Amino acid sequence: MPPLPKKKHSRHRKGSRASHFAKRAPSTTTCNTCGAVNLPHRACPDCGYFNGRPVLTAGASEFE
Repeated sequence: MPPLPKKKHSRHRKGSRASHFAKRAPSTTTCNTCGAVNLPHRACPDCGYFNGRPVLTAGASEFE
């Protein structure tokens, strides 16, 4: 049988440890070409540009 804690951890101790578990909104960037909001390090879904170069056909989805 594994060892068990002798005492209960307080709410403050548990809350301090769990303070980093909160959900956050994902960070976003703006496209240099069209100004649309998108996720960083990804091609723009609106214009298809990444780092100033066209990498996707405009308006096409990767999943189609």
